[in-house]
Amino acid sequence: MSTVVPGLAETVAANLEAVRRRIDRAGGDRGVVKVVAVTKTFGPDAVRAALEAGLVDIGENYADELVDKAAALVSDPGSGGVAPRWHYLGAVQRRHLGKLAPLVSVYEGVDRLEEGEAIARRRPGATVLVEVDTTSLTGRGGVAPGEVSALVTGLTGLELDVAGLMTVAPPGAGEEARRGFELVGRLVADLGLREASMGMTEDLELAVAAGSTMVRVGRALFGPRAVGHSV
Repeated sequence: MSTVVPGLAETVAANLEAVRRRIDRAGGDRGVVKVVAVTKTFGPDAVRAALEAGLVDIGENYADELVDKAAALVSDPGSGGVAPRWHYLGAVQRRHLGKLAPLVSVYEGVDRLEEGEAIARRRPGATVLVEVDTTSLTGRGGVAPGEVSALVTGLTGLELDVAGLMTVAPPGAGEEARRGFELVGRLVADLGLREASMGMTEDLELAVAAGSTMVRVGRALFGPRAVGHSV
């Protein structure tokens, strides 16, 4: 059985501590705010390093990457031997659910009732987060804030575990991002949900200050991604 690339686990562990210090400085509780390690574009060794650093929650945006990395970990789990808790962060496409359903623990990008119906058929009682669009930017997923309550009710009616809400802020970690995070934080509280998945590498402080319980970070843990990717 092989281990991760020499030094990678130590680097990720040190970077994780830096992320947790950022959470502390933003007024969060590192014991409450969960760090989801986003490994898109990185190989299976990044997942193994995250697991060795104690990060069980692993986020992937692309179905094929998630499936391939899950298979690689089955054949060679690394020295820790801990199984990841996969978060699927991408758009929910019904054609991918057959291969995702046995693996995914949390679907973070649900923004239509039809997606919830497809998930419920494949994985009854699955945990889902409703994605909220606070930016109105072209190409962004998510449901408008005014439609969140109805969608949560509909998904709950499918007997899914609607754990909370997720959002992606506009780039730049500016005032618009802060307002969006605060809006989603209020919606989570108003609806009595338990999770607010908000904040990535560049804006996690704003998200934590607004009540995030789950930050999704990749570059802060693993370093630069390929051009065109950022989390």
